[in-house]
Formats: sequence, C-alpha cells, structure tokens
Amino acid sequence: MTIHLKYATFIHNKNLFPADTLPGNGRPLLRAGRIFMGKIIKNTIVTILLLTLSASTAFLAYLHFFASDDKDLTGEWTANLDMTEDAAVTAFNWLEDIEAVSVSLEDIENDMQGLTVQVNLTFEQTDSAAGTFRCYVSTESYDACKQAAYEAFAGEFWELLAQRLHMAGYTDSTDEEEVEALVTETFGMDTVSYLMSYAPALLPSLEELQEKYDGSGTYEVSDDILSRWFEADGGTVLKTEYFIRKDSSLILPKDSSPVESDTLKAFDPVIYTLEQTEGKEIP
Repeated sequence: MTIHLKYATFIHNKNLFPADTLPGNGRPLLRAGRIFMGKIIKNTIVTILLLTLSASTAFLAYLHFFASDDKDLTGEWTANLDMTEDAAVTAFNWLEDIEAVSVSLEDIENDMQGLTVQVNLTFEQTDSAAGTFRCYVSTESYDACKQAAYEAFAGEFWELLAQRLHMAGYTDSTDEEEVEALVTETFGMDTVSYLMSYAPALLPSLEELQEKYDGSGTYEVSDDILSRWFEADGGTVLKTEYFIRKDSSLILPKDSSPVESDTLKAFDPVIYTLEQTEGKEIP
C-alpha cells in the first residue's frame, strides 16, 4: 500500500469531515463542547452586523440631507455586491465541524477579502424625469467571485487537513500540493470541486441574483422615489424604491420593497458608481 493510499484510506474512514459531506453517506461528527463557543461566535457576528448597520444608517442620513437635487440618472452605473461576510460565515460553520482542530472566522474573512459580484445598471433619459433602464448581473464577475471564494475555502481546508494528518502520524510533507494529491486520491476530484459538490453553497446562485436584479423597462423619478416598470411575461412589474443621487454615486436598497413612510427604515444600501466616459463630465 502506498503512503498516499494509506492516508487516503485514513481520510475517508476517520471523522475528519462534517456530517453528510462525504460522497455517499459520510460519517456524522459529534458536536459536543461547541455549543457555548457557537453562541459567542453568533453574538460577535450580530454585534458586527449592528455596528455595520449603524454606520450605514449614519452615512445614508448624511447623504439624505446633503445630496444634490439632480434627478438625471442617465449613464452606466456599476455596483459591486460584497459576498465576503456571508461566504466566510458559511465556510467557518462547515470547517469548525472538523474534529480536533481550531479555525478562526477572522482568518477566513481575511482570506476571502474582495469577494464581489458586479451589477450593471443603465438609464437613458427620454423625458425630464423618465426614460428606459436595463439592469443585469455580470456572469463573468459571478463566476470569478465563486472561483475565488472556493479557492480561499480550499486553502483553509488544506491547512486543517494537514493538522489532522500530523495528529494521525503522517510524517511526509503536508504542503498544499501534497494535501491536494491526497484529496484527489481519496475522492476522485480536486479540493475545489469537492467543496463545490459537498460543502454548503458559499454564494447565492446566479439564478437567484438574476431574479433579484436583472430586468429592463421604463422608469420615472419623483422627489426621492424611483419607480421602475420591469417587462415580464407580456406585462410589467412595478418596483418602487427610495434612492439617493450624490455626484457619481447612486444609492438604492439591496432588498427592494414598497416605499414606507420612513426613508431610512431598514435601508440596506447598494452603491452604484457612474462609469466615466473620457471627456464627459458627471451630469
């Protein structure tokens, strides 16, 4: 039996992986002793989210009172949806189930910095406060973000697996190339493919994002309200939302919903930036 085959067998038979993630039935892992730590981590995440929301609300309040009255939205706008936090938390929750090793949410977030998906939004004004629009998620950007997320995930996985191999008496090299060879021998696929197939999804699916953002039709602007009529199945679907225009920034809510009385209530922002054309000033 080769060294690789010996430890490939060890990987497959030992409780190294979270329950129900091995090809086949897998082996359940005990989660004893993790409940208290899990509560601490969840409380920390909630605190971070509250601080982020407070900062976002303050920023939006500033823009609300000091933004310009310019309602001309003509141009090509681009937003980058940040996927880092959700991807890191999902990866952390899966990796922490590997027995006898420790993993840090902060380390995973650092490795996954800059995970964004691009959304493109174009307005063409045909009247003083109306026109046509088109919005779509960049598939190239999504694919690149997904690949980067799982490559970072694989890096964390290699590190934890190397620790477990050393605990099992493995004395050969446990650099990334060696661990990757063991994973491939064990599961018949590389680490990134394994994680994409058997670990939880790190990102929303492309179809989910397209359903949320993609569309075209007509729009109208009235005060600080943007109304868009999306063409759908021979009819139209109206989406009404508050917006803020400040110079080359356009701020829309991430989760569009009917306009409420409080402008800043539950306003989770997506910031679009106006693409500059050479020789053309910001309108």
